[in-house]
Amino acid sequence: MKPIAIFETSLGTFEVELYVDQMPITASNFIDLVKEGFYNDLHFHRVVRDFVVQFGCPLSIDPKNKKAGSGGPKSKTEYEILGGPNKGTKLKRDNKGKILDEFTEKISNEPGTLSMANSGKVNTGGSQFFINLGHNSKLDWFDTSTKDQHPVFGKVIKGFEVIEAMNKVEVNILDMPKEGIKVIKVKMAKEK
Repeated sequence: MKPIAIFETSLGTFEVELYVDQMPITASNFIDLVKEGFYNDLHFHRVVRDFVVQFGCPLSIDPKNKKAGSGGPKSKTEYEILGGPNKGTKLKRDNKGKILDEFTEKISNEPGTLSMANSGKVNTGGSQFFINLGHNSKLDWFDTSTKDQHPVFGKVIKGFEVIEAMNKVEVNILDMPKEGIKVIKVKMAKEK
């Protein structure tokens, strides 16, 4: 059974299944941040209509912060690989809180998938990710027609209507929601 994270937001609750065996570095990083409470009280800081909703910047604790989208986890923090052949191995985020790119599994950026956000440079993912609203194959790391490289590490399995509601909120010129979309809490579901 794949791990499931539950997001309680100001617009409702949704659940995501995490591909910890297929994408162990990225999914384990995310689960570690969930367990430490990193994502609690943050806001979705970017909504690009019919494209993506983006989340995970610690600066988004203030929903009006124009620097939201530029932050990440603490530097040199450690997390454990929870699946795959290197299960149990400890990894460290770099001195800017970034993790290694995981370009291994060819999972496409389809509607409802979670994909690691990055700055467009190598190994710049950290805590931020986006949820695809459409089929965004041009974001696939294995699509050679574009420079975008975003590995998928999970998918919304329940409550996609909450993501669709986010898609409809009014945004400013920076694609920031005018009324904050708060994530009250993210927690891991108990395994059965």
